[in-house]
Amino acid sequence: MDAEDPLSGATRVALNHSQIIDLTTRGRRTGQLRRIEIFLHSHDGQLFISGMPRADRTRDWIHNIAADPHVVVHLKQSVTADVPATARVVTDPDERRPLIEAAAKRWGRTDVSNMLLHSPLIVLNIDEARRPGARV
Repeated sequence: MDAEDPLSGATRVALNHSQIIDLTTRGRRTGQLRRIEIFLHSHDGQLFISGMPRADRTRDWIHNIAADPHVVVHLKQSVTADVPATARVVTDPDERRPLIEAAAKRWGRTDVSNMLLHSPLIVLNIDEARRPGARV
């Protein structure tokens, strides 16, 4: 990875291929960094993260992002890189639909209605000005 541009070359390409990543958020109560393994999706140039539908609770990482949207995407497959980003929780049904449908298709799921109602969903905007190692 180029020290001057964390998004050069292979890192930019890797971000636009759906893959398993780690995501670091800051705990909303503790302020501690929290790292989870999760699936990054890319659809029509939009980076997003969703999860399996669960009606009984909201994931901790969603609460953390609602409190502090600064995250780090840790690429770990074809490229190893820590990429700062800003996350936004998506609740609007019209905005959710195309992204949830893309995730469902990728995962071979047929329960799109259930996913629309109960799957977590965030969109990511890469923070090109924020350098790796910057405070999450």
